[in-house]
Amino acid sequence: MPHITIIETGLVSPQFRERHGTYPLMFQRMMAAADQNVTSGAVSVANGETLPDPAGLDAILITGSSAGVYDDVAWVAPLEAFVRAAHDNGIPMVGVCFGHQLIAQALGGTVRKSEKGWGIGRHVYQIAPDNGLIEGREIAVACSHQDQVITPPASARTFMSSEFTPHAGLLYTGGTTMSVQPHPEFSADYADALCDLRRGRAPDDVIATAKASLTAPLDHARLGGVITRFLNPPRA
Repeated sequence: MPHITIIETGLVSPQFRERHGTYPLMFQRMMAAADQNVTSGAVSVANGETLPDPAGLDAILITGSSAGVYDDVAWVAPLEAFVRAAHDNGIPMVGVCFGHQLIAQALGGTVRKSEKGWGIGRHVYQIAPDNGLIEGREIAVACSHQDQVITPPASARTFMSSEFTPHAGLLYTGGTTMSVQPHPEFSADYADALCDLRRGRAPDDVIATAKASLTAPLDHARLGGVITRFLNPPRA
């Protein structure tokens, strides 16, 4: 069983941390629900911790963040180099939200703030047929973002998409790097709390629609299982 290194790129707001936990804890709960034998630890670049050598890691998971991949943040460029090294070495790696965007940017894609505005609440994504990762025709997952992957890297193919987010899931050449825009690690309660946090930044009608959407079922366990299995591929 590989040890999964979670790269913490964002911090849960203090008012939510006691109830909902940190982002690494959310992912640990998600993965434990899929496979209780999974082990993991976190490296917090958001708190100034130094990135390890990816060549010595079993598997990598990069979290979401309030930062943008194009922001002038000291750890973004080192994290891009870390991603390229991990990808080149075939280390199983998954990025979620910011992690999704960071991997795309590091490997040659384009990321920017979308003119479509805020994506919050429960969004439904179409699943590309015969993608090798996830079955079914669609999946419902909570999201919280303005930035999007506008142009994926040439080495990536899209396996999840929606009208709002055309490149919501990417699988890279070699089959060891994968990323998704929405948040399967979020509970419905935390996704709802984030909607409230957007008041004054997102339009009121967008927030109201997003909060109402979260009363419908979410497929977080399904996508969480896909991510957990991807980070723990069968050994020869």
